[in-house]
Amino acid sequence: MSDHTLREGVLAKLERPLPGWVVPLLALLAIVGGGGFLVLLLGRGSTRAWQAFFVNWLFWTGLSQAGVVFSASQILSKSHWSHAVRRIAEASVAFLPISFVLFLVLWFGRADIFPWVRTPVTEWPKGWWLRDWFVFLRDGACLLVMFGLSFWYIYHSLRPDAALLAARQPGRGGRLYAWLARGWTPDREAAELARSQDRLARVGAAVVVAYTIVMSLLAFDLVMALAPHWLSNLLGGYFFVAAWLMGLMALALTTIFWRRHLGLEELIPSRTMHDLGKLCFAFTVFWMYLFFSQFIVIWYGNLPEETSAMMLRIAVEPWRSIGIAMLILVFVVPFWGLMGVKPKSTPKILGTFAVISLVGLWLDRWVFVIPSINEGAKRAPLGWTELLVTAGFLGVWGLAHLWFARRFPIVSPRLVDRMETEGAGHH
Repeated sequence: MSDHTLREGVLAKLERPLPGWVVPLLALLAIVGGGGFLVLLLGRGSTRAWQAFFVNWLFWTGLSQAGVVFSASQILSKSHWSHAVRRIAEASVAFLPISFVLFLVLWFGRADIFPWVRTPVTEWPKGWWLRDWFVFLRDGACLLVMFGLSFWYIYHSLRPDAALLAARQPGRGGRLYAWLARGWTPDREAAELARSQDRLARVGAAVVVAYTIVMSLLAFDLVMALAPHWLSNLLGGYFFVAAWLMGLMALALTTIFWRRHLGLEELIPSRTMHDLGKLCFAFTVFWMYLFFSQFIVIWYGNLPEETSAMMLRIAVEPWRSIGIAMLILVFVVPFWGLMGVKPKSTPKILGTFAVISLVGLWLDRWVFVIPSINEGAKRAPLGWTELLVTAGFLGVWGLAHLWFARRFPIVSPRLVDRMETEGAGHH
């Protein structure tokens, strides 16, 4: 290929407009879901609405943050195969500011979500630790740090592309591209790229560390504390690995969408889809390993007092059937479905199993939250209320993703140049 032939071809494809139904559909989901949530708050369903809101906040926040962590992990591992899909993963960063605002909104529904707000824990030090203002203050501060590092990372990831596109087409991107490319000196291109790559690796490492710490803290503060006398040292790791799996499955779906819509089959060949499918398969197995490990710890530690929380979710109705469905959707179906080479490298098959897994992972968040709040319920609160709120979150997340894709190339031109040097689809 001649110089930048591949890049110019990709940039031409990225100009293709979205189908006319995509944005209106997502906007409709966001409006209907948001409006339905507000109507429920004014009626008898306010408690259930707040709980559905909380479950969705956990799900979509973990999924979005995992997208940034995926990109950082590829930088740290010096990966080549993921050049074409890395920016697609980074697009989920657009939801993080919305997530932070929604976390603050949770303050108004705290009494309907956290049992220890209405019935304070008196045992020390749990009573001191579980004070509503203290929980929101420390978790909010930690989210600010994690989200701030994520935006710093994305800034350094976008900076070389903004400088390239602004020089190629002056005025493109307006003030946003000018801000991203400020201080970039084209006459020292190689040095600037090397410096950018070094900063990206440093910030990426900080993003990964912050992800493990902050997500673990959220698991302990916002999930385990719903049952104040339940203790699980494994829950933090389980919580962020489940979020990581959500991010991988969402990346598989969004990659399939952009690959087909933009005609990027040459840039994202079947072997790249196969690599992404292998990651989805591997962490499906790892998720099950961590889930089962909670029982192993109880068994070899002879801790019968810790069995109640897990057994409530898989052995007691009305939660048992939903807990079993979660295990089938997250592990059983994807495990057997993605075991072969063809399912992982065929977009339609991989996308189908990604949807099944994401439904199961949403149930995972629901199963670990709702039974603790409604332990004595005769019927599981799972129905149109939860579906309505979930649709609203899906619409907002999709619009945020498209907002990012409209302003920045959904495939990095700089990484396309590297692929052209290495050979498209190089592994």
